[in-house]
Amino acid sequence: MALRIVTLEEAPHLEPALWDESLRTVWPEFMHHDPSASYFFADGVLAKRHGYMFAAYEEAEPERLVARAFSTPVALGGPGRETLPEGGWDTIVRWAHADLLDGAATNAVSALEILVRPDRRSEGLSYRMFDAMRENARKRGASRFVAPVRPNGKHLEPHTSMQEYALRTRADGLPADGWLRVHARVGGKIVKVATTSFIVPGSLEQWRHWTGLPFDASGSVEVPGALNPVTVSLEHNHAVYVEPNVWVEHSLA
Repeated sequence: MALRIVTLEEAPHLEPALWDESLRTVWPEFMHHDPSASYFFADGVLAKRHGYMFAAYEEAEPERLVARAFSTPVALGGPGRETLPEGGWDTIVRWAHADLLDGAATNAVSALEILVRPDRRSEGLSYRMFDAMRENARKRGASRFVAPVRPNGKHLEPHTSMQEYALRTRADGLPADGWLRVHARVGGKIVKVATTSFIVPGSLEQWRHWTGLPFDASGSVEVPGALNPVTVSLEHNHAVYVEPNVWVEHSLA
């Protein structure tokens, strides 16, 4: 069955299918509660940048997505943006939102997410979605293509530093982590760790609801799906998750 990858600009009627429950459940529940995400979703960048959002579907069932991918244009290199931000995903969506409001000229594209339906993994769809994003950035005149990558095996080692984890390689020289390896195989170069890329604060009651864990003592708590432990303060009735990602840059030449 033929698979098509289109932007929402080309097929706006597919947007409701982006929020299919089979895709939402790919992320742990707490990942849906980063306050910075509102700058992209809801009435943020997503509403205005449909030419950078992608849907993959089989032509026989166009309303049932196989995968989705999000990217955004952003201005990089100017004052205050000389280097890729320590704030990773959170900062790039805030910058993109500010650029949109200001009508600023953009010179780069950042990938933000690729999600493949769980029953369609291991088919190479991540490569195809990534290629579509990169080619789109090239066609739209971007000079840089970057990605704050969330390594997909790091959650198995929440106490290992991201710096150590990201630089770990196999015998063939490729990254040990599977998702970093995908980027490396298509020419991506690790630039640095984004130490505070994705931050989720919440009350203890919220965290109990999101995870089903008791959160009944102060300290560090391992949460399934989290790349780092969550820091808990019983005294102040809150918990904060600070996720590091890895900045990877790809050539558009």
